[in-house]
Amino acid sequence: MQLIGMLDSPYVRRVAISLKRLGIPFKHRSLSVFQNFDDFSQTNPLVKAPTLVCDDGTVLLDSTLILEYIETMAGPDKSLMPSGNPQHQQSLRLIGLALGACEKTVQIVYERTLRPAEKQYQPWLDRVNGQLVAAYDLLEQSAAQRSPWLVTTELMQPDITVCVAWRFTQLMLPEVIEKATYPALAEFSNDAERLPEFVATPLE
Repeated sequence: MQLIGMLDSPYVRRVAISLKRLGIPFKHRSLSVFQNFDDFSQTNPLVKAPTLVCDDGTVLLDSTLILEYIETMAGPDKSLMPSGNPQHQQSLRLIGLALGACEKTVQIVYERTLRPAEKQYQPWLDRVNGQLVAAYDLLEQSAAQRSPWLVTTELMQPDITVCVAWRFTQLMLPEVIEKATYPALAEFSNDAERLPEFVATPLE
């Protein structure tokens, strides 16, 4: 099984950490959707990261769908998603907020770096910034109440996804989402990043 994509993508990193947490072996191919477009397209013509090539050659894409497949491989006893409500519901809420934060971070970075300055639309940037702040404000509230993790006493998928999202935004937009404004998230991230699965899966 191969996971294709660079670890500076939060979507690739959440899958890689989850695979390691579940003890599922895989090979990582660090291909960029920009610099390695042609090579990437030979496996996935959509050139979307992450891409997972299953052992039978089937190509899967989208981190959430890949994680759903991985969960079936691991089995219910090793699942990273709580099975019962309200914990499952809360996990979905946190994952949605974290993925929303990733999406808004990417939109801001692309607008700043790929669009010429004279063509950037500030009202849209202001809106996306507001959405990004709103996501992290809500995640900060949850992080402040964790015990010791966000939903259960064990590290689960919401913990992985929220931590990966936080580190990605801190890498790309530290001046927008400042650590001092989100102390609980910063502490939570530090705790998670000390775990072996995170240490072995650094941002590239």
